[in-house]
Amino acid sequence: MNRVAGRAGITLLLVLLLLVGFVLFLFEYVIKAEDWVVFDGSPHVYSGGNIGCGTVVDRDNILLLDMNGQRKYSSLEELRLSTVHWLGDRKGSINAPALPAYASELVGFDLLSGVYSYGKTGGVAQLTLSADVQTAALKAMGKYKGTIGVYNYKTGELLCAVTTPTYDPDNIPDLEKDKDGKYEGLYVNRFTQSSYTPGSIFKIVTLSAALETIPDIQKQKFVCRGSYKIGADEITCEDKHWTQDLKSAFKNSCNVAFAQIAEQIGGETLQKYARQFQITDSVQFDGITTVEGNFEVADTDSVNVAWGSIGQFTDQINPCTFMTFMGAIANGGRGVYPYVIDNISVDGLKTYHAKANTNDRIMSANTAKIVQKYLAFNVTENYGSENFPGLTVCAKTGTAEVGGGEKPNAMLTGYVADEEYPLAFIVAVENGGYGKSVCVPILSEVLAACKKAMDS
Repeated sequence: MNRVAGRAGITLLLVLLLLVGFVLFLFEYVIKAEDWVVFDGSPHVYSGGNIGCGTVVDRDNILLLDMNGQRKYSSLEELRLSTVHWLGDRKGSINAPALPAYASELVGFDLLSGVYSYGKTGGVAQLTLSADVQTAALKAMGKYKGTIGVYNYKTGELLCAVTTPTYDPDNIPDLEKDKDGKYEGLYVNRFTQSSYTPGSIFKIVTLSAALETIPDIQKQKFVCRGSYKIGADEITCEDKHWTQDLKSAFKNSCNVAFAQIAEQIGGETLQKYARQFQITDSVQFDGITTVEGNFEVADTDSVNVAWGSIGQFTDQINPCTFMTFMGAIANGGRGVYPYVIDNISVDGLKTYHAKANTNDRIMSANTAKIVQKYLAFNVTENYGSENFPGLTVCAKTGTAEVGGGEKPNAMLTGYVADEEYPLAFIVAVENGGYGKSVCVPILSEVLAACKKAMDS
């Protein structure tokens, strides 16, 4: 009897162990099954290091990439050139993380049916990018190196983000023969993975901090005689602006006036507000993490605080992050993060759909309203509203010294104030020279293409 009872006990113990093992497996399956199936290099999902199933289309359903089998890109060369930094190339030399971030949605994975539950060729990923705007931006950039990005600051949709130099994945150049640096930095998505000395576009940050901290700043007058002494050093300006108010100093992009403003704010407070405005933060979307910027003036000499306040010293900004900052100003002090994957469907069933992701308030509504007026004044009184027909553009240019005997970087950022076209933008042209003469014509063509795309 004891022997029977002992055997029954052992059997019960084995059953319990089996049950516990099954429960643990089931738990781990629910938690990790997706990772098991869509891990990097999975034969179910990847082919040659790239996702091996599904198609990618633009916002108007124009085919950009067929990923089934051997990658097949658009038949239009300019479209291939303008989108390769978002789609990646066949060898994986250009890192394009947005699509792999949604691998399970593209293959139609679910816990019950596994991979290809809705179809054996993967899904359709629709991007927010416009093929027409991408090609217009590529043409507008010409032979310049740099980037231009435009996004809808109400929804977060990225209409355009072009990086140059670029190359055709169907006609790869011989990079070993590149002796003049034409393809330098070719593999980098400059919009998300580069940082730039901002130059005078950083005066938007200093202006916003001044409005938040100095009660009478709009009533003050600033005298510019072409230079301004700070101890044994001096800040120089390209012109003598004489007596001017804050609005005119911003329009004139007066270094002397902003050096005086920076003295009043102080390095520690200016750095505090730069962080509050999130201009040095990384922006994360669709598996992408942008590079961080840099602004460190809390523990440095007054002259360096002044240079930092006008976008020099050690200042660095990422184009995507700064564009998002401009979107927050356009929205009254609270921004919306960008995204590039709009939706994914497999056999007509939606497996993913993007939603607007709003960030925290970074400045008061009143400060944002004043900055909006100043940016609008820049365009009407300096850059020329006629360059942007049918659009109410608010903007600031910058000429960023980079040293080493090289020409300055040309910068331009801002937004469109029209309800029908809620677009924030940034243009960065490496060694381009003056922001006004170089970037305004580029932006004019790209915004015209954006308007046409949105109208249609």
